[in-house]
Amino acid sequence: MTSPDPVLAERYGAPSPHRRRLFVGAVVAVLVAAAGWLAWVVLVQASPDVASGNLTFDTPTSDREITARFTIDMAEGVDEATCTLEAYGKQGATRVLVGSRTFTVPAGTTRVEETVATERRAEAVELVGCTAPGQQRPR
Repeated sequence: MTSPDPVLAERYGAPSPHRRRLFVGAVVAVLVAAAGWLAWVVLVQASPDVASGNLTFDTPTSDREITARFTIDMAEGVDEATCTLEAYGKQGATRVLVGSRTFTVPAGTTRVEETVATERRAEAVELVGCTAPGQQRPR
């Protein structure tokens, strides 16, 4: 870094030598914090104890129930998972909840088939997700 012009330094004051080090230190602290957060996301949040997906359902033949099938993946040591399915129907142009079912799935299960009771004809089923004990967010 070049030394400031003596006339400019006399007029405006010389830059503080500690200012650059303080700025670099702050940038390094922010980068370390961001790297720590990213490591936490990758290591902890990217591999939940229970994950579910591949939802399929048939067009209902009954006005009072709909059957859904999905896959579930449980980590070793998980004894059971709690899953939630929601059934939706139409009321005019609006999609409305017509039934919901929360149930437990024992360890070792990979494919699940459940029937959701509905108050009227359902047109779709949504897999809200599954959780293990201590897992906050359904996956």
